[in-house]
Amino acid sequence: MTPFGIRLRALREERGITAKEMAAGLGVSPAYLSALEHGKRGRPNKRFVHRVCQYLGIIWDDAEALQEIAGLSHPRVVVDTGWPPRRPSWPTAWPGRSPTCRKKRSRTCWRGWRRRAGVA
Repeated sequence: MTPFGIRLRALREERGITAKEMAAGLGVSPAYLSALEHGKRGRPNKRFVHRVCQYLGIIWDDAEALQEIAGLSHPRVVVDTGWPPRRPSWPTAWPGRSPTCRKKRSRTCWRGWRRRAGVA
């Protein structure tokens, strides 16, 4: 969950409002509101946060704090599959393509490439 989602759910539950009621009041689908609360949607825009503040009756400092939290709440899914390995077993640059090899046009570029690729 994102900080905005946690705060939005807390504000909604403090006031005893269901997600369906709040979604209808904001003009969004209940699925979108649920996705925001669970951090499955991107950060909300300022207009949406302003509508939330108006709907919940939040003013001044609390509204600014909610706007700041919304700016920080960008879910980023990181899946570590372990691939590709840290040091790839295939060449990362082909000879003749890098600027240094184009300048040299010599065997040293090929040797360096073969060594990096583990062919030599």
